[in-house]
Amino acid sequence: MSITKQEYQRRRQQLMALMESDSIAIVPSAGMTVRSRDSEYAFRQDSDFYYLSGFDEPDAVLVLLPGRSAGEFILFCRDRDPAMELWNGYRAGPEGACSKYGADDAFPIDDIDEILPGLIEGRQRLYYAMGRHAEFDQHVMQWVNVIRSKVRSGAQPPGEFLDLDHLLHDMRLFKSAAELKIMRQAGQISARAHSRAMRYCKPGVYEYQLEAEIQHEFAMAGARFPAYSSIVGGGANGCILHYVENRDQLRDGDLVLIDAGCELHGYAADITRTFPVNGRFSKEQQALYEVVLAAQSAAFEVIRPGNHWNDPHEATVKVITQGLLDLGLLQGELNALIETEAYRPFYMHRAGHWLGMDVHDVGDYKVGGQWRVLESNMVMTVEPGIYVAPDNKDVEARWRGIGIRIEDDVVVRKGDCEILTEDVPKSISEIEALMAHG
Repeated sequence: MSITKQEYQRRRQQLMALMESDSIAIVPSAGMTVRSRDSEYAFRQDSDFYYLSGFDEPDAVLVLLPGRSAGEFILFCRDRDPAMELWNGYRAGPEGACSKYGADDAFPIDDIDEILPGLIEGRQRLYYAMGRHAEFDQHVMQWVNVIRSKVRSGAQPPGEFLDLDHLLHDMRLFKSAAELKIMRQAGQISARAHSRAMRYCKPGVYEYQLEAEIQHEFAMAGARFPAYSSIVGGGANGCILHYVENRDQLRDGDLVLIDAGCELHGYAADITRTFPVNGRFSKEQQALYEVVLAAQSAAFEVIRPGNHWNDPHEATVKVITQGLLDLGLLQGELNALIETEAYRPFYMHRAGHWLGMDVHDVGDYKVGGQWRVLESNMVMTVEPGIYVAPDNKDVEARWRGIGIRIEDDVVVRKGDCEILTEDVPKSISEIEALMAHG
């Protein structure tokens, strides 16, 4: 399942309907990035560019011209080059950009300096994400300055520059049926990967070996790349939020925290599970785990249209603060502890983020200074956690070095939210049973 050419066309039409009259939008592709000397990282297309085109090549520029009689969608891309294609793979070329990707016109990228100023000229407003691509910013200004240099000859440069992100990112926040189908598949693949890691885990295994099990499950299902650098943190490493070294040996009696999700057809999954290396939770591990699990359940209860973005976070804060009180890791009165954020040494991040083509997906969290109201088909993560730093002298030694996070991906729906990643075990009994039969 992938996004159809017709859906890409609908997206472009929707965006152009939101743009002001007499305007033009310019969106550059991603480029290749050098990894070492003459070796490059695997290419990953810019999400905005891909969202509007489905075109998966570097060195391209997408142009939208609402109302242009000769065609509203123009693509500049690499020309066909049989010699280079022999080394680096086939290119669509301008002809393929039209036939396969629906461009009304397409030109070689080498001709952009000659052609694009003429397309900009006469348009009153230019939509572009200024400041995100420093090198491309200079090209945009060069094209505009070419027009400005000809004002005495009657040329009309754009008089207004508008940020394209505001319109485009609001569109991306709401997922179509096709997008949700892909994200369900990504969630299922990622869930299988986490289950595979649980079955493989035992004392003496290295963090990178669990990562390898996860990567194998991704690739065998057609998701060649993770959506982000996988986190596999055993013991105190689980208290490091963005731990990615994944190099230590897992020890009997410790927990291991895995935060990993695949990317499928350009869409991300994002799952975190925490489980005992030896397959059995200790008393302290179980106590903290149950608090985090209850916090996540409380967040699910308030994820529905009409509630605001911060409601799930507030629900997790209340449950986690009460749990820390009950276990003696905090002392005081609940509301006062919440007001003073006394929980933050143990729970220092928010309960989630938008999810889509980017793992930390686009979309405003506040609108007009107020938390955004949730609407159907928004997708978000829910990932409460408790982290007791190994050097935290304010708590008993038995709690120190325990890091727990539980994360799932959910779709906002009327009634109960849809959990895209529910296939991976989460309760203590389910985890212990799976690991016992690994």
